[in-house]
Amino acid sequence: MKQAEVDQKLNRTAFADGPRLLADIGATHARFALQTAPGEFRAVRVLKCDDFPDIVAMLRSYLADHAGVNLNHAALAVANPVSGDYVRMTNRAWEFSTDEVRRALGLHTLLVVNDFTALAMSLPGLKPSDLMQVGGGKPASNSVIGVLGPGTGLGVSGVIPTVDGFVTLGSEGGHTNFAPADEREYAILQYAWQTWSHVSTERLISGPGMEIIYRAIAKRNGRQVRDLTSQEIISGALTDKDPLCLEVLECFCAMLGGATANLAVTLGAFGGMFIGGGIVPRLGDWFTTSPFRARFEAKGRFTSYLAEIPTYVITTPNPAFYGVATILSEHLRGRSGANTLMERVQHLQHELTPAEQRVAQLVLEQPRLVLNEPIADIARLAEVSQPTVIRFCRSLGFLGLADFKLKFASSLTGAIPVRHSQVRVSDSTHDLSAKVIDNTVSAILKFRDQLDVRSLDKAIALVAKAKRVEFYAMGNSRVVALDGQHKFFRFRIPTSAYGDSHLLTLAAELLKPGDVVIAISNSGKLPDLLAAVDAARAAGADVIAITSSNSPLAKKASVCLTVDHTEDSTTFLSMISRILQLLLIDILSVGISLDAQNSRLVVEHKTGDSAENRRLLISHLDG
Repeated sequence: MKQAEVDQKLNRTAFADGPRLLADIGATHARFALQTAPGEFRAVRVLKCDDFPDIVAMLRSYLADHAGVNLNHAALAVANPVSGDYVRMTNRAWEFSTDEVRRALGLHTLLVVNDFTALAMSLPGLKPSDLMQVGGGKPASNSVIGVLGPGTGLGVSGVIPTVDGFVTLGSEGGHTNFAPADEREYAILQYAWQTWSHVSTERLISGPGMEIIYRAIAKRNGRQVRDLTSQEIISGALTDKDPLCLEVLECFCAMLGGATANLAVTLGAFGGMFIGGGIVPRLGDWFTTSPFRARFEAKGRFTSYLAEIPTYVITTPNPAFYGVATILSEHLRGRSGANTLMERVQHLQHELTPAEQRVAQLVLEQPRLVLNEPIADIARLAEVSQPTVIRFCRSLGFLGLADFKLKFASSLTGAIPVRHSQVRVSDSTHDLSAKVIDNTVSAILKFRDQLDVRSLDKAIALVAKAKRVEFYAMGNSRVVALDGQHKFFRFRIPTSAYGDSHLLTLAAELLKPGDVVIAISNSGKLPDLLAAVDAARAAGADVIAITSSNSPLAKKASVCLTVDHTEDSTTFLSMISRILQLLLIDILSVGISLDAQNSRLVVEHKTGDSAENRRLLISHLDG
């Protein structure tokens, strides 16, 4: 079959916007594939990393054979910690910016993840035929799973079950200190100490580590030998039955058993321990008779504990593809979870025309992209015309794309996972922008879920009937107070804001019953602010506090609107807390606009009476 025909076949994919590029890039070899549908990997190819000067050259070499394939998304698993946009590989002199690689390849999406994070993501989907069990034990349902695998290095990860799926650990457990279990292993450690002051587990339980073990045991046995590669050692043991090579392999497997047991008891991995990497699968059935399982269970008082945990070798080829494909798919779907509109699209998909079905596929696979992109880009990615996008929306009962997006956005509300991503010095502007926005959005969604509606009702009622409202705030919170003063003054409520510590108590002493103070503070512990609140309460005024729930200010207030977002205000400006405080001011403003006491003024605005009254409405209301 000609290459053009192959590319045309690859483009006929189950994904609405074409196949997805997947790669598992180790220190020695890189494996590539084009995913054409869930679980289907085509055009699999293995390249030697030594043949290329950098990662972009290697990616372009693979893609050169598929120039006719329409590629928009890719995900790479690399044998390296991944944090931020910039990646510097540990066992290979390659470094790159994820965003620069994405632009160089003309991709819409490029994810780079740790290779063992990807491998861990593949575990829940593996079938019994993909595994070889070593020893006894049965996996416990809904339990933690551990994974490690020796190759050029030693990868370590784990899978932790959650209510709606599972999460993986981004671990560098291969760099823990190596722990010898007998005199021979101690001799090997002493041999390694001659070169390195710190000998990690990875130094010995890996391909290069097997070569160190070979030289150390040869020296211990008084033999003069030439250096062998790990592949030559394995061949010498399994094919040639060389006694020294066999001893090395047995020692290596015993040490791997000990490391696996340490990880199992650390994680409480009753879901099983899985062995991947490039070395152990090459040992085949011999590994089941090796000292691995005996050492795994040799844990003294915890022998019976470990005997219950099953151990498996991952035998399916390229298991990381399954994991990295899952990570990419979840990213494109925005971890959207269940919602009725998505289910409706899926249910009605078979009733649509073939062209409309492509739009439906795009909606199901990448809901947030459809939500955010203009019609031209949606049509391009689904490979349909713009009128087809409109017809798709109308087939579902909507007036058009805008109406569909409005309802779709509502159905996806709350689907963004709450998380915090630390901004690092090495982050690009693109990456730090995404982290700041994600952190803020996540905090807002968490804040929304924890809102005390009853307290809001009380606060709205107090302000709506207040004769006067005064905002008291100091430091960073003064910005919020000024915003509140600006909004509330437009409701024709006499409003002022004070931030000077000398004026707070003086102003509070002039208040009367029916007046309201809105005191804003992150810590809720400022002495001058607390004294002013005491004076206001003594004068008969009510106090609404916007502060943390357990603060002194919260305890003194008539009503507390809680903001419990944790920030180190001694070192950083409380940016997210300030945004949450501003949101509370907005909620109070909307509440006052809707209050029954203002209903007459709202009606006057809608009938077009006076421009002056229009100021009573704010942007969240229909105008």
